[in-house]
Amino acid sequence: MKPEKKIDLRQKRRWRIRKQLIGTVARPRMSVRFTGRNIYVQFIDDATGHTLAAASTQHKTMPDREKLASNFNSAQAVGRAAAEAAKSKGISTVIFDRSGARYHGKVKALADAVREAGLKI
Repeated sequence: MKPEKKIDLRQKRRWRIRKQLIGTVARPRMSVRFTGRNIYVQFIDDATGHTLAAASTQHKTMPDREKLASNFNSAQAVGRAAAEAAKSKGISTVIFDRSGARYHGKVKALADAVREAGLKI
């Protein structure tokens, strides 16, 4: 399959999922994005279009951020950091937006770390 076709199919999958997931101030959307090198998590209020909190492998508060990559262990660390950032903003429940990625491996590790840190998905 051509790379352009793969990108197009992934974008359509993301749009299809996004139609059903709408974040609010009380229950924001937790958007997760895995690139080849980094992991990004944002808590988004779709009603106003604002990002309420965020965490990533590149964030300045992450310990040993030079060693973090887009892998299982980093996903757990970013999940814990994202949950702490959300708690500091008063967020207790979220809607999980996996951005078209399958729910296993890194995505599941991140979600489990967020749950263990005290957020409800």
